[in-house]
Amino acid sequence: METIRPCGCKGIRSCLLCEREYNIVKPNLTDYFQKCSSYVYCPDCDLAWPGWDADLYKTHPDHQGTPIEFPGVYIKLDFLTSCETDSLVSALEEIPWETSQSGRRKQNFGPKCNFKKKKFQLGSFNGFPKSTQFVQQKFSELPILEDYRTVEQCTLEYDPARGASIDPHIDDCWIWGERIVTVNVLGNSVLTMSPYLGPDTKYNLKSVPEYSITLKFDIENKYEENENIVVRLPMPEGSLMVLYGIARYKWEHSVLREDIKSKRICLAYRELTPPYLSNSRSNEEIKELLNRASIFRGNATVI
Repeated sequence: METIRPCGCKGIRSCLLCEREYNIVKPNLTDYFQKCSSYVYCPDCDLAWPGWDADLYKTHPDHQGTPIEFPGVYIKLDFLTSCETDSLVSALEEIPWETSQSGRRKQNFGPKCNFKKKKFQLGSFNGFPKSTQFVQQKFSELPILEDYRTVEQCTLEYDPARGASIDPHIDDCWIWGERIVTVNVLGNSVLTMSPYLGPDTKYNLKSVPEYSITLKFDIENKYEENENIVVRLPMPEGSLMVLYGIARYKWEHSVLREDIKSKRICLAYRELTPPYLSNSRSNEEIKELLNRASIFRGNATVI
């Protein structure tokens, strides 16, 4: 269906609500991925071990089977304390939600981007909610994020009652930079990684070679293009995840409907690419974006 539905879905995106109302049949990604060779990443040993259940990471160091390396992922367990998650959930629930696709709701703070035309507008973006400032401040405690400059913060809610999910994708590479950060605030979930086998015309992947990799991460794919493999990344409540390098540019990530067991709330953060950062001194629009992104206020506007 090409029309936008009341639930917020459009095109090939769907949720339980519109699937029931419009008799939409959604392909079962879980069934497809479970036929592949699956591995579960362990944050403690930085290796991926054979299996599907993401809780397998909890068996560390008593893993079974032969592991594989999966570069380009960093997971900080217990990034948020239980008190911090409680206060954050309460604060986020006071901010208006907007419907989104595939059964999700969102709160978006940042520029409005047209990835096809490679244009962005500052619009009504006037900073981030004061109640979330401490999360970005905690980034500086992690060496991998010590120079991270957030320009977009998006709150996403996944509700199992709506069959919330997100299909396999790579975050656009034209303006969003090399480190994709997710803070899992409420609920345990999983990010499922699958090799991207499509052309570099999608996701603006052609933009990547145009700038040097600031963090010097290896983005060479170590897996054959025809290899059926998935890597499951655990996202327990209160954890932080960073995707970079090969995991950022060579693999699609998704959240499967079957992995949303209870209500999930996460915060997604984006930085600028090196070209945009280097032009921040001469480009007034970029300079203004960075200026607004340094502001935290009680009445920040959802765009």
